[in-house]
Amino acid sequence: MRDLLDRLRGKTQTLIPETLWAVTVTSLPFLDVLTVDEQKQLKALAEAFLAEKEFSTAGGLELSDEICVSIAAQGCLPILKLGLTAYRDWIGIVVYPDEFVVPRRIEDESGVVHEYDDVLSGEAWEGGPLIVSWHDVQMAGDGYNVVIHEFAHKLDMLNGDADGIPAMHSGMAEAEWEEIFFAAYEDFCQRVDSGEETTIDPYASEAPAEFFAVLSESFFEIPDVVAEEYPALYEMLCRYYRQDPLARLMKAASASRTSAS
Repeated sequence: MRDLLDRLRGKTQTLIPETLWAVTVTSLPFLDVLTVDEQKQLKALAEAFLAEKEFSTAGGLELSDEICVSIAAQGCLPILKLGLTAYRDWIGIVVYPDEFVVPRRIEDESGVVHEYDDVLSGEAWEGGPLIVSWHDVQMAGDGYNVVIHEFAHKLDMLNGDADGIPAMHSGMAEAEWEEIFFAAYEDFCQRVDSGEETTIDPYASEAPAEFFAVLSESFFEIPDVVAEEYPALYEMLCRYYRQDPLARLMKAASASRTSAS
């Protein structure tokens, strides 16, 4: 265990032990449904990611292979077809044992300064580190994924401030993104404001950037919900991430039924 961490800190690309990788993947259903080839591709990407990034801990948490590999595997899923360059311009990942407190200081429109403590499970800083709670990382599933959420913010920041409009790649147009994305965002905000209990985390209504991050979580973990509630947005996310988690899920379910019969 310590040998792997030492080599990762030394920026030497290191193979993740097969046993640890298998435990990581099988414990996360949204990774377990990947094809054999996709899992191999994800493992290679996670290994390159671990060699490039720097992990550290806070709050008394001891860094371990399990922590590093779990975060790398989940964080690399969104860029499985985009490549590691999508996570350029930042290096650090800080892991707390649980939720952490960030002091805030904001000035309102009247010039009054407000100071308060924000309790967070994750945060992504533009040009800086990504911070997550290990407790929340372990809660991944059913549409909640702090790793995918914060890594989606990093993708959103590639072209400036996080605003829900990530950098477009070939075959995508920003005007189309804005039309489909903001129509879905406004509808979701209205649903939350009306008191509806949504399957998708209502935190998505906080801002366009949070809508993109939360919908990215849901896209990979509960794709059937996103596809049913916002089919145009789901199709656009498929093109953006160059993946179709719902098709992947249905194929895995079909294979499971076949093997059971």
